[in-house]
Amino acid sequence: MAGDKKRGLGRGLSALMADVVETNADTTTDRLSDQQIPIERIRPNPDQPRKRFESAPLDDLVASIKEKGVLQPLIVRPVGDEFEIVAGERRWRAAQQAQLHSLPVIVRDFTDTEVLEVAIIENIQRADLNPIEEAAGYKQLMDRFGHTQEKMAEALGKSRSHIANLLRLLQLPNSVQSYVNDGTLSAGHARALITADNPEELARKVISGGLSVRATEALAKKAASGGSDEGSYRKPTSKLAEKDADTRALEADLSAATGVKVSLNHKPDGESGQLMLNYKTLEQLDDLCRKLSGH
Repeated sequence: MAGDKKRGLGRGLSALMADVVETNADTTTDRLSDQQIPIERIRPNPDQPRKRFESAPLDDLVASIKEKGVLQPLIVRPVGDEFEIVAGERRWRAAQQAQLHSLPVIVRDFTDTEVLEVAIIENIQRADLNPIEEAAGYKQLMDRFGHTQEKMAEALGKSRSHIANLLRLLQLPNSVQSYVNDGTLSAGHARALITADNPEELARKVISGGLSVRATEALAKKAASGGSDEGSYRKPTSKLAEKDADTRALEADLSAATGVKVSLNHKPDGESGQLMLNYKTLEQLDDLCRKLSGH
């Protein structure tokens, strides 16, 4: 697996793109010929980052498959006597509902790293993942294969701050993450609640009040100051303007990198300032010390 880490991010995407082109295909490539595989021998990828498959789009795909069949082969890899889906789980699910007995596939000998990369990158490039699923996909790449935020940002054409901000969403309680999963809260609303002591309670108030992102920021700031939040979240406070967007983005990046709340206070018209790291538990402190010492 060490060799996989050196290979870097991106091989999965290039391999996927080589396989899913349906016209003008180069017959000299290393891909195996399309073939039909019994549907019962095909199984989903357990590391598929997309966990939710909306019923309406899936129903449309089922209707299309019943009329025209599966036009684009699935990409699979052999696992024992079966085949694991690398790309195309929606087609596989829809084909089952359409009661097909076999599916067209392209068989490739992908490594574990490439399978995960293809699954994540395919969904991210097609904008099919919600923010929590996208964040979980990035975390998988980082935790399992040692990819850095910078490497992923470069390979995926995303900004590092975009990736860092999404990863911060995973610090929220599962109940708040579920609100983002089902679209009840936007990622912007959720980010405003990350450093709050009571994100679940605040999330319910945001939803019931139909608050904007700015109003949510004001609500979280008021709660953090220890003041009563009754009536305070309907209008953002002027103190939100004390820090510019770049400073808040940098705080978010540092929070994602350290795993604790970071406050950056830069003196106006100067080059000095104060950086504060706030931990809630001794375990957080220990983890922060390990990160800062490089151990």
